[in-house]
Amino acid sequence: MSTPNAKIGIIGGSGLYNMPGFTEKSEVRLQTPFGDPSDAYIVGKLAGKDVAFLPRHSRGHRISPSELNFRANIYGMKMLGVERIISLSAVGSLKEEHKPTDFVVADQFFDRTAGRISTFFGEGLVAHVSMAHPVCSEMGPLVKQAADAAGITAKLGGTYLCMEGPAFSTVAESNVYRSWGMDVIGMTNLQEAKLAREAEICYTTVAMVTDYDCWHPDHDAVTVEQIIHVLHTNADNAARLVAEAVAAAPETRNCKCGSALAHAILTDRSTVPAATKAKLELIVGKYLG
Repeated sequence: MSTPNAKIGIIGGSGLYNMPGFTEKSEVRLQTPFGDPSDAYIVGKLAGKDVAFLPRHSRGHRISPSELNFRANIYGMKMLGVERIISLSAVGSLKEEHKPTDFVVADQFFDRTAGRISTFFGEGLVAHVSMAHPVCSEMGPLVKQAADAAGITAKLGGTYLCMEGPAFSTVAESNVYRSWGMDVIGMTNLQEAKLAREAEICYTTVAMVTDYDCWHPDHDAVTVEQIIHVLHTNADNAARLVAEAVAAAPETRNCKCGSALAHAILTDRSTVPAATKAKLELIVGKYLG
């Protein structure tokens, strides 16, 4: 059986374990050189286009942020032919202006994780991609326009601080992050952004605010129950935003994401181990010959 093809990938975060509106849908389970993705990919039609959906934490929310196999999740998208990823993530707000149920289309990331694997490279093949601008220059504005069309309050631009988790921040940490000018805080999207860039997939984050994090006097003891209540509202809004974004996405890409590796590989091609070359054929084959 051949693998279905989908040009647009959706990664659903906390509270978003399926994507309403899919037609002709089927489940596709993939095995990658990096292990198993979080769950089966749901492949189908949305707004008349071929789309693949993956619940980041699996259906039933069984995988902690620190346990996620980011490489398998992004590699699986590449196997399906995905060229653009819209990643949805539940976050805490670090600024008064970003209110619960607001969305922030982040354009920067700050890493506070510990020891996560966020590259496909190694094992005799070295590449350094540019991450100065980690979000696709075309996808961010497109998603913001989709939010506007869906009547959702969304801000274009902002920094997503990616923490390790799974526990939430201390008040001291939250206040330090605020002093740094961070906008929102989450536990997942930075690794996805790095791997998508290496895979030459356009990537954008929709940070869905659930609470004000513990810095806020009204949110200094955030509970899972409170967050879940907001998650349901955010999930409904996310489904409408995604449908608008998929419908508006152009057929061809005019950004630089599709050639991110063109000048990133440093290793002498003649020295790349055969096993590594075979493992990364899907990603680097066009550059190694």
